[in-house]
Order: sequence, then C-alpha cells, then structure tokens
Amino acid sequence: MSDERPNIEDRPFFATAAKGTEGALRDELRDMRVAKVRATRGGVYFGGDAGHAMRACLRSRIASRVLCAVGEFPARDADTLYEGVSSVDWSQWIGAERTVGISATVKSGDLTHSGYVAQRAKDAIVDQLRDREGDRPDVERSDPDVRLALHIDNNVARIFLDYSGAPLSRRGYRTDAGTAPLRENLAAAMVRLSGYTPGAFLLDPMCGSGTIAIEAAQWAAGVPAGGKRRFGFERWRNFDDTAKEAWRTECERAERFAEPVESEIFASDRDNAVLAGARANTERAGVSVGYAHLDLKDLDPAPPGSWIITNPPYGVRMERDRDWVKYFRRALDLLRDSTVVVITPDRDLPHMLKIKPDREHTLFNGNIECRTFTWDPC
Repeated sequence: MSDERPNIEDRPFFATAAKGTEGALRDELRDMRVAKVRATRGGVYFGGDAGHAMRACLRSRIASRVLCAVGEFPARDADTLYEGVSSVDWSQWIGAERTVGISATVKSGDLTHSGYVAQRAKDAIVDQLRDREGDRPDVERSDPDVRLALHIDNNVARIFLDYSGAPLSRRGYRTDAGTAPLRENLAAAMVRLSGYTPGAFLLDPMCGSGTIAIEAAQWAAGVPAGGKRRFGFERWRNFDDTAKEAWRTECERAERFAEPVESEIFASDRDNAVLAGARANTERAGVSVGYAHLDLKDLDPAPPGSWIITNPPYGVRMERDRDWVKYFRRALDLLRDSTVVVITPDRDLPHMLKIKPDREHTLFNGNIECRTFTWDPC
C-alpha cells in the first residue's frame, strides 16, 4: 500500500477504514467500478465524481467514512490556516440555515493543538458566510448538517467534506447491540478477508448481536450496506434536483447490480436473551439467518467446505469463560473440513489451543489491536 498523497483533482475522495482492512476496502471499491482506487494507511483514495462518492456511501460494507478533499493549503500558523480555509467557497454547501461541525487532527507541523486548529477553521468559515450573506451558521458538534474534517501534516492542511454524516458502520439495523459487539463494517471486513464467498455455508457459533451473520447475509442477498439510513450529503445546501437525480441513479444502479446468492447462514449463542436481540436485528436488516440456542461445547460438525467465523469473548472486553479454550479446541477438531476464523486480541490464542493457524491478519477493533486467526480445512 502506498503512502503517497495524490493530487486532489486526480483522486479527490478518501474512504477511511479500520487499520488492517484497507486492502479489503480497495478490492470492494474496485468491485463497485469506482475509478482510480489506491490503498494507503487508514483508507483508500479514489477518483470520479459525486456519484462515485454516493455509491461508496451506499454500498461499501467496509468503509468508515467517505470524504471529499475541497482544499489544500499551507498552515504554518493560525493566520495562514485562516486564510487557507477562507479561500474555499463554503456557500456551496453551508448557509445560515445549516449547522456545521469540524474535527481536526494534527500529525506534524508548527500548529500542534487540534482543538485550536478546529476553532480557527470554524472562525474562517462562519466569518466568510456572515460577510457574504449577513448571517452565520450555528456550530453543532454531535449531528451537524455539514460535517468537515481538517488534517494538518508538515504544515500543509487538507480540508474534507464528509459525505457520510454519521459513521458508515451505523447501518440502522442494530438497536440491540449486546455486549462487546464488533462494529458492522469490521464484521463485514472480517467476512471478506476470511475468503468467504456468498453461497457457502456460514456459521457464527458465538453470535452475540448477530452482526457477522447479518453482514454475510446482506452481502449474499445484495442488500446495500447503507440502504436503511440517510447520509451527510443529503443535508447540504447543494443537494438540489440535479444532485437528487444523481442519488436516485445510484440507488437504482445498486438494485440492478444486486445479484442475490442463495446462502445458508446460521448463528448460535448460549444466551437466549442475546439471541432475541440478534433475531430482532436480523429482521430489521431484511435478511434471513437461522438461529439456534446452543452452547459451544454442544457444537456439531458443519458440512464440509463450511465457513465458521466468530468473535468470541475475550479479556479486554468481557470476562473470559474458564472453559472457553477447551471447548473451542474441541470445536476445531470437529470442524476439520471447514475454514475457521476467529478475531481476538489474545496473541497467544494459538499457543493456548496448541494448534497453529494457517493464516494470521492484524486489524483494529476500535483502539484494540486484534488478530484474525484462520485454520483452513485439513
């Protein structure tokens, strides 16, 4: 993966992703026929127009946000930062009738305080709009109409419009999250990185809120990841009739390219209350998953060629069941004809199980460094 920063006219968009999932996101965007895709640390740059950004918002299962670079300028000090932000015509997207929120990160340079950087950028935006239109937008931190991201690296600032609004991991189906759930986009990345393809038998034997099974089922059914939510760009000032037509086109295209694949997807858990929440989430997601009340120790062999993908309890997030390792080791013996994938922060899990994985991949669940361990069929 390249760390080179492309020209914003060539690749104006950046889809962010959890660390370790950038390659999966790159491949997913290519499958969507998004142009000029290139992975780097923290996400994927891509080209195209607003329609491509809308497509990524609607259909990407792995991206966290979709950003559009609208300005790049020197930011050696507060004054040059203010001048650079002021050079962008903000009236295209924001007016007094909208609210705005801005977050900032500073990697290196003379400006070091991200809070001050965000405040100074906000001042430049509202001052410009007040001077031009006689009124200024309100600042809203939690749910603004227009969300902006500012990044400074080596005294160069880049400012982005956030097409997503709320994080793309918030699909809208999971109101019953349960204890220690995976974010939806991380679960989707885990399924894709495992090598699973729709049509194969898939089981999550410790399903919790059902997220892994639901993400696999939606992928197989061709359900757009963002089909049950609104996006940030729908609240911008320039979301006019032309933009709405482009959005309708992308929604129709998503339906045309959806190719449902009949798949057997199942999930189980030992907690009936947890299963009730998972079933409710699945119904809201509009897919079919078979659920069973089953303890790991009672797991039966799966059909040959199956995929077993799971997020077991682990010490940082939940109290570990003392017998978990013993039962999971037994499950591995039973599932020799299946691909078994586990996500965990416990690097010594293979040692505890006394069986070496065939593959290992590092990725982050929030700020927790995890591994996916994969055991291929014997």
